[in-house]
Amino acid sequence: MQKLSPPQVGSLILLVILSFFGAQAAKAAVDLEEGWEYRWGDSPFTEDGIPEWTQVDEPDQWQAIGFPSNPPGRNGREHVWYRIALPGGEWQEPLLYIFSVDLIVQVWLDGENIYQYGTFDHEGKGRFEGWPWHAIPLPEGFEGKQIYFRVFSDYTDIGLWGEVSIMNRPDLVLFILENSLDALVIAGFSALIALLSLIFALLQTEKKSFGSIALFSLSSALMLLSESQASQLLWESPLAWDYLAAGSYYMLPVAMALLLEQWFSEHRPWLINLVWKIHLVYVVAAIGLALTGAVDLSSTFPPFDALLLASLVTIAVVVVRRFRDLRIEQQVILAAYGIFCSLLVVDMAVAHGFLPWWRVPVSWGTLIFSLAVVLISLWHYARTQQALHQLNLSLEQQVAERTEKAEALARLEQARVRLLTFENEKTRVLNDIIAELQDCITLNQTFPVMARRLPDLCSPLRGRLYQRVDDGRAYVLLTRWGYAGEPESPARIETPDGPPPQNQIPARYSADSGQSWSEWQEDVNGSLCLWINIQSATEGQITMALLFVEVPEEFAGESTDYGAARLFQALSQGLQKIGIALSSIGLREELHKYSYEDALTGLKNRRYFDQLFEHESAVALRSDQPLSLLIVDIDLFKQFNDTHGHEAGDSALKAVADRLARHFRDSDVVCRFGGEEFVIIMAGSSAQAACDKAAELARAIRSMPVEHGGTDLGHVTISVGVASWPECSKSPDSLLGLADRALYRAKAAGRDRVEVSDPGS
Repeated sequence: MQKLSPPQVGSLILLVILSFFGAQAAKAAVDLEEGWEYRWGDSPFTEDGIPEWTQVDEPDQWQAIGFPSNPPGRNGREHVWYRIALPGGEWQEPLLYIFSVDLIVQVWLDGENIYQYGTFDHEGKGRFEGWPWHAIPLPEGFEGKQIYFRVFSDYTDIGLWGEVSIMNRPDLVLFILENSLDALVIAGFSALIALLSLIFALLQTEKKSFGSIALFSLSSALMLLSESQASQLLWESPLAWDYLAAGSYYMLPVAMALLLEQWFSEHRPWLINLVWKIHLVYVVAAIGLALTGAVDLSSTFPPFDALLLASLVTIAVVVVRRFRDLRIEQQVILAAYGIFCSLLVVDMAVAHGFLPWWRVPVSWGTLIFSLAVVLISLWHYARTQQALHQLNLSLEQQVAERTEKAEALARLEQARVRLLTFENEKTRVLNDIIAELQDCITLNQTFPVMARRLPDLCSPLRGRLYQRVDDGRAYVLLTRWGYAGEPESPARIETPDGPPPQNQIPARYSADSGQSWSEWQEDVNGSLCLWINIQSATEGQITMALLFVEVPEEFAGESTDYGAARLFQALSQGLQKIGIALSSIGLREELHKYSYEDALTGLKNRRYFDQLFEHESAVALRSDQPLSLLIVDIDLFKQFNDTHGHEAGDSALKAVADRLARHFRDSDVVCRFGGEEFVIIMAGSSAQAACDKAAELARAIRSMPVEHGGTDLGHVTISVGVASWPECSKSPDSLLGLADRALYRAKAAGRDRVEVSDPGS
């Protein structure tokens, strides 16, 4: 895995949102649940560094196991190998997904180390480097082959953990998000509770329980985030996430014991006080020793789990004795905490192998605790609001409301005038834009027109116009309007995953409408993104430009719904008409391009040469300037094709064409004449200059390697025929035939040479 760039993080957030609203990951996966075998110890290695156990079958040395984790008879051993035959299937980008490994692992297939996590020293050992999930790319033809896992662990568990399955790469991200969605959403909710509790703790310093709730909610949120599989997509640093998970996990009993100590302060709860102090010392000692390298972080979990069980029993004894003395809201919070701790204990039992592996919903315990805090807060808020309601019925507030209504009506009236002005002008401006666009020959000529005229079409709205560049991977700013004195807009928008989403304008008065304009305005957060699309003959629909317009605050009122909807609907329809006009220009431009260009090499074709040569011959006669013509033929090209195949032949043609395009002057014209023949028109060049240029070209081609599919296919040579006017011919029109005969002489003389047409022939 790699660290995500900012645009990729935006795409990840979009995937999370889509999953939250019902998008399910299609887990097209094959779980590896049967056929596992294990072997204690570590394999010796050959001189080539290949484990001998992967080269020799030795079935009597391998034992069957239901799942590759914690085989019987460990007896303090720290090395184990697992293997399984990989099943077949239809895959596009197959990955071997592993939930986790205790502790470090190498993966071998066909005598190759295809994956490694952790560092193995000369004794086959290594330090703990975190508990990430693993995505191991599988090479082609892996079906039916044995895959071997070399595992080292000085932890209580040894082997693979959780789930092992084969799936396609795109399915893996959705699978990870689907399994992490609950934890991420609940972690965010808990973080919000922590923030609010911290604010209340700062505002009401006499109520220290808010600080303890903030600490517990924050620890829960950090634990859920760091233990969720999606955290690895945000930041590829498993050990850092494990440190964060350990610290937040270890702080949970500290926070809860502090809260109970405050609630039971009248009874001097020395036992609760001792619990949180012991746990706080353990947090500092465990994390500190792990950071200094004195111990592995993984080794700090088992002692803590034992300590936590003892602490939970102690807390339960104290709470049961004093439960009736607590207020109702405190009892609710303790009940929620009890549910959370129960799930935590079950998860602990699964982690230590006392229960079969399954995904324990610890996040739901956190959610129940957070909801309990929210419900109690809402209950207190409702009581407070009921008391404040009587204070708000004063004459001063009534006068303020009437004043606000009058000001709102004035703003709405101003907005109505602006909307009517726009509607009266929009049709005329749009027709003018379409007329100017139809006068353009190429798409590049249309962008200055749109940059100049779209502000008029969008008035009175302010906005920005961006043009597509780099084959859609980015958009650059063409113009903006209505932002006088405000900060500059981004000059470039990076879009590696496609353009930003287009806002759909609600049909306010249609039968399917379910959303008001003011509600929609809150959704788009004041900014509207519209696409200007064209239809391409080769690429289909392309978003050539992005139009961002600002939604004014005056449109927030319900009375402007109809006018605002008509304004933006008209703008959207206008952009569709502009897109149709641009599509016509683009298709015409593409048609012109393809009629004169060779599809394989990108050079001009025979049709273009015929027209241009006739023109250049006339110019040469009129200006009395020399004109030279070269015909280039790849030697023994049919034999090259028969030996290496037609795809390799195409690679050779493209390599020669690329060399030709770079070898000649900008004023020279290189065309593909047909098959393996190329022709070059050199206006203003004498026979000697053309011959020298051809000789240089032959030397360059002779030393140029030809590659296909990563394989060096050797070299090719060329034969060149040269003819010049007026040195070799009385008329420029005969140069093609003379150059062709000169080429024939070069072929007959042994190839890989340059021949010039005889003067006067």
